[in-house]
Amino acid sequence: MTISSSLNAGVAGLNANATRLATIADNIANSATFGYKRAKADFHSQVINGGAGGYSAGGVRTTTQRLIDERGPLISTSNSTDIAVNGRGMLPVTTAVSLATTTSNYPMMLMTTGSFRPDADGVLMTETGMVLMGWPANVDGTMPNYPRDTVAGLEPVRVNVNQFAGDPTTRMALAVNLPATQTQAGAAGTPQDLSIEYFGNLGTSETLSVNFTPSVPATGASNTWTMTISDGASGGATVGQYTLTFDATQSNGGTLASVTTVSGGAFNPATGSISLSLFGGPLELEIGTIGDPSGMTQLSDSFAPVAIEKNGSPVGNLTSVEVDPNGFVNAVYDIGFTRTIYQIPLVDVPNPNGLMSMNNQAYQISPESGSFFLWDAGDGPTGEVLGFSREESSTDVAHELTQLIQTQRAYSSNAKVIQTVDEMLQETTNIKR
Repeated sequence: MTISSSLNAGVAGLNANATRLATIADNIANSATFGYKRAKADFHSQVINGGAGGYSAGGVRTTTQRLIDERGPLISTSNSTDIAVNGRGMLPVTTAVSLATTTSNYPMMLMTTGSFRPDADGVLMTETGMVLMGWPANVDGTMPNYPRDTVAGLEPVRVNVNQFAGDPTTRMALAVNLPATQTQAGAAGTPQDLSIEYFGNLGTSETLSVNFTPSVPATGASNTWTMTISDGASGGATVGQYTLTFDATQSNGGTLASVTTVSGGAFNPATGSISLSLFGGPLELEIGTIGDPSGMTQLSDSFAPVAIEKNGSPVGNLTSVEVDPNGFVNAVYDIGFTRTIYQIPLVDVPNPNGLMSMNNQAYQISPESGSFFLWDAGDGPTGEVLGFSREESSTDVAHELTQLIQTQRAYSSNAKVIQTVDEMLQETTNIKR
């Protein structure tokens, strides 16, 4: 019985070291594979009670595990859609095959890195057919709220290179100094005109005309102006008229004291803005809050547009996309403006090593991994999303070669045990002779 158990233990040792050799071979073979997670084999003893005064060899068994939570070093690349995760979390992907069979709720797989490039339809995917998924942004680049515990909101990231896009002007900040001398008794009351370019919803260049007419009193100073706003896209029609009164006190001299709406959108004293309805689209015109020295002022004797800030730009061609650390996919246009078109969430599970390993360095949710949650990159436990980056294999070749030597010696030793048992059984057989 004891000799037989020794033989079984030797065979178990051979099998265990063969399994360990297989993991080492896989690790070395994938030492240059981007995103590869090394595998390891652990040995566990088995005990068999041999009864009083006896001992039976139980041998050894193995368990294998892929260390998905280990991260390889990151390297820089020249492709903006080479993506890697710096820290915890994984990229949501699906397969190119699934795109042809469904239009929503795509099966989700996970990767920690990938070289994604647009195919003929603009879908970002790897050479092995792994498609990057994300949440689509609104037309204006803002992100709606999506559920975090389901794939329902995720869709393939699609980039239409050379696509035209407009960037309409939706906000304008106007800081103008009006001459205080023009609202004093005896002044000429000369109106002041200002023309500002803005871009409409169709990408056309339009003109917003602002006229400032002083109120000249019979005596003293009125410190009052009438601001009339006209829209060139509407044939010069007036879209708003407001009475501006300025403070004459020592502490707040020259700043806005009140704004009275004559026609058009109402003045919001909390934000210092006016909502205008233009032919080219709605526009928020900021003139400053009451008492704000950085908004509209009335000082000295000069008319000066101190600062005019606005968003919007002419129609442009999409030339490239870039991914920022928060996972936002930004479309870059040839005229200089950018717009968010997708957000790539990071998927996290309680036990990353419990994920089911698939081909092409991809993984799937399993009962051992636990349920997933979609985080904004950089929030919670997750790290950053890096463009122009790839994650190298987590294999340490020097360590694997050391393990290879140990495994070879252990295999030879177990083979020697089997050889020794064979010789002992041969001696036992010879007793009969």
